[in-house]
Amino acid sequence: MARELTVRIAGEAGQGIQSAGEALCRAVRHAGLHLFAHKDYMSRIRGGDNYFQVRIAEQPVQCPREQCDIIIALNPNSASAHAASVGEDGMLIADASEGSIEAGGTRLVDFPLRKTAESVTGSTRAANSIAAGVICRVSGVPEGSLEHGLRAVFAGRNEELVDKNLRAARTAYKMASSCPSPGISLEKSDAGSRLLIDGNQALALGAIRAGCTFYSAYPMTPSTSIMNTMAHFAQRYGLVVEQAEDEIAAINMVLGAWFAGARAMTASSGAGIALMSEGISLAGMTETPVVVVDAQRPAPATGFPTRTEQADLNMAIHSGHGEFVRAVYAPGCIEQAFALAVKAFNMADKYQMPAIILTDQFLADSIRDTAVPDVDAVQVERHVIDKEPSGDIKDYKRYTITESGISPRAVPSWIHDAIYADSDEHTEEGHITEDAAVRTQMVGKRLTTKLIGLSGEIEEPEAYNLDGADLVLVGFGSTRGVMREACDRVLDASVGSVHLSQVWPFPSTALYEMLEHAPKIMTVENNATGQLEDLITWKTRLYVAGAIRKFDGRPFTVDELMRRIREKV
Repeated sequence: MARELTVRIAGEAGQGIQSAGEALCRAVRHAGLHLFAHKDYMSRIRGGDNYFQVRIAEQPVQCPREQCDIIIALNPNSASAHAASVGEDGMLIADASEGSIEAGGTRLVDFPLRKTAESVTGSTRAANSIAAGVICRVSGVPEGSLEHGLRAVFAGRNEELVDKNLRAARTAYKMASSCPSPGISLEKSDAGSRLLIDGNQALALGAIRAGCTFYSAYPMTPSTSIMNTMAHFAQRYGLVVEQAEDEIAAINMVLGAWFAGARAMTASSGAGIALMSEGISLAGMTETPVVVVDAQRPAPATGFPTRTEQADLNMAIHSGHGEFVRAVYAPGCIEQAFALAVKAFNMADKYQMPAIILTDQFLADSIRDTAVPDVDAVQVERHVIDKEPSGDIKDYKRYTITESGISPRAVPSWIHDAIYADSDEHTEEGHITEDAAVRTQMVGKRLTTKLIGLSGEIEEPEAYNLDGADLVLVGFGSTRGVMREACDRVLDASVGSVHLSQVWPFPSTALYEMLEHAPKIMTVENNATGQLEDLITWKTRLYVAGAIRKFDGRPFTVDELMRRIREKV
């Protein structure tokens, strides 16, 4: 295994943990090292206990570790709370002068965080930059990389603020030379040329590359940063970004944009998707494309607003009343988030249906270095009648029965004929009907016929280490990275994995062929009922021996998954 370090900055909301963590990520990448970062934060503006954790490695990594080599706490309460997460040879760095710290048997390193910040800047507010400086020095990240990280995070702020934080970090970097070393020296790789991005940013950029020009949503954690990213690039790419008054308005605006010929997207979390359910059904009846992102968090009701879960699988597959075709994608990494955003737009456009992207807080907020995507290779496939030939159309029927189930879709005002679209059952022309034969014909068109074509364009399951495996783990969405690494690290058994990046239409045939000879199959899921386990049993009739489930609002770490695998084998 390549050498690595896991570091954590802990403290209260309002102490600048996010800024320090992002600066650390940029510094690590600039130093030529790979990283995976995730955050654990409470639903409050001030106080509480939060942390930002970064796994630094010589090789690419895609999941968190359980124990940390270095934890730096910005207050005594956080120091006591996180002492148990320090690894056997790790250290807890905290300011003992601020109050008593219950460190147990953990190696405690006293560092004057607040006093140093105040002496250098005249305020304790730069303690987060002090923490970044200490961690960079102890981790072996060069001072120049630290400065690069801080300048990137504070870009656009007034120069005095930037200067104060830089001076604080440099001072801390020098002072930290007296701190113990973790005894690990990491070798530089090619990571400095890679893109640093989180899951929501990747989804937003994929949507933009796919030709999205309209985005409407109501802010709801953890989907909100998708809207922030879209707004950030709005002027550059000619996007319209609208903060709607609620999720019902948001999806209806997006449906209107698609009807008018644009490509559009909305996003929310489970409660907001529940409100969008009628709009999703409207898209099914009117055969209007729509792309919806469900950034899952623990529920029901408000649940854990800032935590992670995978409990919306059944809702995504069955959302909306009635029966109609839809696709549900579940990216498992940054690269898939970008690529599947593009595919969701293409499939929604082609089959004139809802395409739902299932992500979660863990993937949405996790930061990783990745290769810059080849945007020139992206295929944007429009399935709408072009403007020039639209002028020659006569006797247009919006819901024409075709062999594929897909009717030619025209843009209003581009054709001379009126376009009739109706949420009631309708004829080929779009007029309301209660004719039984027409009803049967239209249901077959919207559901069965389209499903045949869509089933031929399913994202294939991704198999890893299946040959000779005694146990095969199956997961969807954000469990991809942790399953793959667990397969590599469990040396006392042969473990393989299969990851599903599309969960509907379900890849029944491909999954059955992969797993029909597996001695033992188990799912890995961030939910309480084993929703994927039930789905596999339903659609393939394969025997699933159970699920490794986690539903405390936190993601799997590779160490935890390894322990639970050994319990099952």
